[in-house]
This record gives sequence, C-alpha cells and structure tokens, in this order.
Amino acid sequence: MKMESLPAIPENLQIKEPIHLRHYLVNGELKDWDGPTSEIFSTISSTKEYQKTILGSIPTNQESEAMEALDAATTAWDQGKGLWPTMKVKDRIECMETFVKKMEEKREEVVKLLMWEIGKSQPDSYKEFDRTVTYIYDTIEAYKTLDRNSAKFEKYQGVYAHIRRGPLGIVLCLGPYNYPLNETFTLLIPALIMGNTTIFKPAKHGVLLIAPLLEAFQTSFPKGVVNILFGRGRAIAGPIMKTGKVDVLALIGHSSSANALVNQHPKSNRLRQVLGLEAKNPAIILPDADLDLTVKECISGTLSYDGQRCTALKIIYVHEEIKKEFLKKFAKAVDTLKFGNPWDEGIDLTPLPEPGKPDYIQELLDDALEKGAKIVNKNGGKRVPNFIWPSIVYPTTKDMKVYEDEQFGPIIPVISFEDISQPLDDMAASNYGQQVSLFGKDVYALSPLIDTLANLVCRVNLNSSCQRGPDVYPFTGRKDSAQSTLSVNDALRSFSIRTFVAFKDTELNNETIGQLMEAKVSNFLSTDYIL
Repeated sequence: MKMESLPAIPENLQIKEPIHLRHYLVNGELKDWDGPTSEIFSTISSTKEYQKTILGSIPTNQESEAMEALDAATTAWDQGKGLWPTMKVKDRIECMETFVKKMEEKREEVVKLLMWEIGKSQPDSYKEFDRTVTYIYDTIEAYKTLDRNSAKFEKYQGVYAHIRRGPLGIVLCLGPYNYPLNETFTLLIPALIMGNTTIFKPAKHGVLLIAPLLEAFQTSFPKGVVNILFGRGRAIAGPIMKTGKVDVLALIGHSSSANALVNQHPKSNRLRQVLGLEAKNPAIILPDADLDLTVKECISGTLSYDGQRCTALKIIYVHEEIKKEFLKKFAKAVDTLKFGNPWDEGIDLTPLPEPGKPDYIQELLDDALEKGAKIVNKNGGKRVPNFIWPSIVYPTTKDMKVYEDEQFGPIIPVISFEDISQPLDDMAASNYGQQVSLFGKDVYALSPLIDTLANLVCRVNLNSSCQRGPDVYPFTGRKDSAQSTLSVNDALRSFSIRTFVAFKDTELNNETIGQLMEAKVSNFLSTDYIL
C-alpha cells in the first residue's frame, strides 16, 4: 500500500468559508439561533501536515426548541383537521414537485458537503444526490397510482365503501450518517406526501448538507409540516417521545437507539415504527462458485463506501474446498484498491468520517489476532490518521468481537465450512436478518438453500453483493434488522393507514353520495384521479 502525498484539492471544492448555520426551521419560519453551537469537522485534511478541517457549525437545539417544533407539528396536524392532512392529493404532490425542483438547484453544494462531511467519493456523492431526486419522483408517481386505484366505490353484501389511505399524524424522523440524504429522504418524503406532519433531526455527520435545502423546505410546504432541528438526539428526540404525541418513529440507525426512544413513549402501543437497523449480512460461497465473479462482488459488498453500509457484506462463509484459492484472489484484490480523498480520480477507499472509527476497527483486529486469527492480505491494518487499511481476518471464530459486532468499517471476517448447515445455523441464531449473498451454479444445491434463506432474511442475492436498490424493490429485514419497509411503494403504506367511508345501499344514501360527488367539496370522498 502506498500512501503518497494526496493530490491538491480542486479549487471549486476547497473549504474557503466555513458554513456557520444559525437557523433552524420551525412552523414555516427560519428562526435565528444565538444559543450554543457545535463545530462540524471533516477528518479530511486541507493542509500538508494532517489536521482535521473545520467545515462550520450548527445550532445545538435543546428541549425548548424540541417542544416548539412538536407544537408546530401538532398544530399543523390539528387532530387530522389541518390544511396538510386534508389537502387534495394533487395539491400535496404539487408541493413535493416544487420542493424537488428547488432541491435540484442545490446539487453542487450538497455534493460538495457529502464529500467533505462523510468522506463519500465524488461519483458516489453525485449518485446519492441523483438517486434521492429519482426516489422523490418515483414516490410521486407511486402516489398517483395509489390515488388512481382508490378513485372508486366498492360494494359487498349491500354495503358501499370508498377506501383510501390516510395519514397517521406526527412523525419523528431520524436519519443515518452514511446516507444522510438518500436514506433520510426514504423516511421523510413518503411521510410528508401521505399527509403527515414531521419533525426531522439530521444525523451527527452529514448535517451541514441540509443547510442548502432549508429554504426549499420552508417555501415548499405549509407552515408546521416540516420542522428541522439540530443538535444531540438525546436532548431533542427523548423529550419529544416522552410527550406521547408522536404517532410514528421513523429511524435508520441502531436497534439500541430505537428501543431507547420507543421505551420513552408512554403509549408505545399507539406508536407506528418504521425502522432500518443494523445487519450482519453474510456471503455464502459454494464449491462451484465462479471465483472471479465472487471476488468482484465480495469486494463491492464488503468495501463499497469502506463497508459503512447496513447492506454491506459483513462476514464471508467460504467452502473448505475453495478456501485457499478464494482467500488468495480476494487478498490480492483488496490490496490493489486505491485510497484517496473523495475527489481524487480512480479511488476505491476514502477517509472514515468518524474520528474514532480507525481505533475501533483496530480493537476488533487486535481482539481477533489475540484469539487466533491472522490478517490474510499484506496491507491489512496499515494506518493513516483518518483511515485503516481493510483487513481480511481468517479464521474467524464465534468468540471474536468481529463475529458478533456489526463492524461498519473496513475489516472482513472469513469463516470456512464443510457442511452448509453451519452458515445456516449461524444465520438462524443471529440477531439480524436483512440479506444474504449466495454464490454458486448447481441448481440442485441452490434451490433448497434459496428456499431456506428466504425465511431467514428478506433478500437473497444470487451471485451478487447485497444492496438496497433499486428503490422500488422491498427493503426491510427480520429480527433486529428492520421493522416495516422503506421501498417506494411500501413506504407509502408504512406512513399511512387504510381508512374509508361506508354506507348501506339505500335511496337516501345514494342520493346523498350523489350530491357529495357532484358538489366536489370533499377532498377524501372523490372519484377524481391524477393522470
């Protein structure tokens, strides 16, 4: 591994003026903030001698601001009578279209901050932004389809019903740092478009990139519909949950955080939970696997964005027959990956955004080595201030921390097996159940495995790495990995509830309904649909 001096930072990407955000969004107003602030640093250095780069600062909102935001969301909801929850579908869609157009104008600003704040490569930063925009447009189209399918009356046993999906109420939205735009918006956008009011707190890392979008949120939606706070989750989310006024907790993060917040809600039985949590996705490599393809997919699966994805491959099971050949090819491929800053050409690995992450990965590595593992690849464990080189660890045993922990970084545990029951039993015993990657060709070996794995996880990837997309496909998990779903179509359902108007087939009701439809004064009771 070579760690030469990194290329100079392009002029247009240099941090010349830090962003000192002094506003937060509550009740349709960008409110001035003169209270305590938190500095935002990047682990990427702007100087030859390494030192963190200050990017700016954000308000450190407290409980009083949390209550202010909650009051605004509660007023905008107004027990379901508010402007937003009762608005025509086409009008909510128009608001969302206004927002996404304004968002597109901020592409370069947001992408620049994605690179600096969380160390995401330039191509992946553009991809995240563009994917988010596509997600919003896909959500709009899905909502149109949902509305069209609901623009009718059904009749059963002499009873008519007009069935639609309605909002749930007030949503507390907490996004992750690794996809602070895309993953966060897979919560926020469907919650909004279905007519809910929201309180949103960005993650600790990837927070400044929300600043260019504040005005778009403010001017695109009615007051109180989107409220955005900054600061520590404990100071903001906890007090909000304790009031019992939150109807939906939408969170992508760790199950311990989700449990802590749910436990603070006095009526948790009333709380809808839409959660994307941790995972320990395995790869299972069978004896007849195409090793070149398998290595390529395992590189992508384990080390895309340095392994900082819930969908990353976090443990590899390889059959004993091909163990040596796989490890040799895999180690060579890992050691040829190129490290650099996000804007550097042709890089595969980028600085870790969490200052303490290299030390944490080192702890996992030291623990594994103490318990009998070895580093398979030559460059494994080498360090610079903001990065630790990926380590392939073999043999991994169950008493190692790296076996149990979701490492969320560049360390790859490998286990060999002779009997396929071993990885299956391990998956069944695991606390997680999101995805698996299965590599092999023999259909008679694959078929029973697919049938079993489909009941242990929610996505079986055949000869390909684990991933979230395309966003129209289901994205969820079993056990501690998820609750509810976050794909385009399913998310609309997750943030809504089926509700309907029913009436018996009588002369009075038919006359009344006819008049209601003719008057077109009800936003709910309508057979109009959006093209």
